[in-house]
Amino acid sequence: MKAVRFHGSRDIRWEDIAAPSGLRPEEVMVRPSLCGICGTDVHEYLDGPHWTPKTKNPFSGAQLPQILGHEFAGEIVAVGGAVTSLRPGDRVSIQPQVGPFSDYFGSRRLFQYSPASAVIGLSWPWGGMSELAVVNEYNAIRLPDSVTDAQGAMVEPAAVAVQSVDRGGVRTGDTVLVTGGGPIGVLVAMAADAAGAARVVMSETSPGRRARLENLGVASLLLDPRSEGFRQMVRDTTIEGVGVDVAIECSGSAVALEQCLDLVRPLGSVVVTGVIHGGAKVDPFQWLLKGLTIQASLAYPTDIWPRVLAMIASGKLPVEKLVDKTIGGSDVVGEGILPLLDPASTLLKVLVQTR
Repeated sequence: MKAVRFHGSRDIRWEDIAAPSGLRPEEVMVRPSLCGICGTDVHEYLDGPHWTPKTKNPFSGAQLPQILGHEFAGEIVAVGGAVTSLRPGDRVSIQPQVGPFSDYFGSRRLFQYSPASAVIGLSWPWGGMSELAVVNEYNAIRLPDSVTDAQGAMVEPAAVAVQSVDRGGVRTGDTVLVTGGGPIGVLVAMAADAAGAARVVMSETSPGRRARLENLGVASLLLDPRSEGFRQMVRDTTIEGVGVDVAIECSGSAVALEQCLDLVRPLGSVVVTGVIHGGAKVDPFQWLLKGLTIQASLAYPTDIWPRVLAMIASGKLPVEKLVDKTIGGSDVVGEGILPLLDPASTLLKVLVQTR
């Protein structure tokens, strides 16, 4: 069968590999229908490996080359003998976090914090950019008839966004600042609106991307964070100019994090969702003076899937608006990753079809 595999920096191949044969009792075989290209995949291509395993993953046994794809939907084609909740023909969305249920974090469905864990499409033998993939029963969540496969492939990044909003404690009537207008930033803005935020302010440096976000209508106010008067314009949206209630950093920029810490009101919350490399200039004394709650948000609890699916089905989380195009497996680099790396690009989400 064909699969998209990461071999190393700037080396991703659409190649023939052996199809999976046989299932453990708790496993299911999925035929992926659509799989999103994530920023993680883009950065693996650019200068990885970061998340993919150079040496054998101690839990999953996976090792480079790695089949990519952790944001995907598909159809069940076979089930193991102990599987009770799924059957061939079911359409599913894949929750890609994998780990043991026996340790502290696994028992709480927080596999991403477990020392013995893996991610389908990053550190598991199979991934969504392939003609077939093997996952555990608990990784495959049946899609409602009202949710399309394209929406199903967007559940994973939407779950990241919903968890970020949850971590920030967004309440009805809040003003929320979201820094970074990439896919996660847009989904965070949508999730904050769904949570009842009265105003969502977004910052984005790219003029083309700002125009795209303007057309999407995801923010009450859309600003260039480099513009003169940016901080005052944000404060002017808040009651008595005290600052935003919640600031969620999604760009991976240390400067944006500093802006979040400055623009959140006393007793407000800052959530770090973007991956910031190289450190950031921060002043914990100012956190103390302002009584801030500062949290990081990595992935999600695995039981969030039904809730996110319900939000999508209701129309409160219109994830399909982010999808720009669908490409084939052979075009992942040329038509997917390289355009997403272009600073002038307005693309948000590219889906891959491998059938």
